[in-house]
Amino acid sequence: MRLLVNGKAHELEAAPDELLLWVLRDKIGLTGTKFGCGEGECGACTVLVNGRPVRSCQVPAAAAAGKPITTIEGLERNGRLHPVQAAFLRHEAFQCAYCASGMIMSAAGLLARNPKPSERQIRAAMNGNLCRCGTYSRILKAVRAAALASRKRA
Repeated sequence: MRLLVNGKAHELEAAPDELLLWVLRDKIGLTGTKFGCGEGECGACTVLVNGRPVRSCQVPAAAAAGKPITTIEGLERNGRLHPVQAAFLRHEAFQCAYCASGMIMSAAGLLARNPKPSERQIRAAMNGNLCRCGTYSRILKAVRAAALASRKRA
């Protein structure tokens, strides 16, 4: 199977039902995508496939073959953090950070589709990403700040 991850092609063998999460972590070595609940409910495993957030613990790797996949490791460009990554740091949007990669990927997917999201749209896009530390207000601030920063960069 051929996976295009963070702009790089990976030829690998995987069972047809092997989940994208485990292929990314165990076969490609990208461990930023986290295993949380294993049921697609917590969002810790979120990656972008074709620019859309997906729960990699629920997607067979074969279903993503040939499609561009972006993980948390693929967001920075030329040594510069993605605006969402920078905003999460600036607004201290996480404590333990276990949810961070999934949160950031969901936010990045939203801002790629909608650079001027309303509060309601941000909340809808982030719904399903759980933070056990409860830093939701800082997460929302970070996403709003990232949206503003992305518009200024463009």
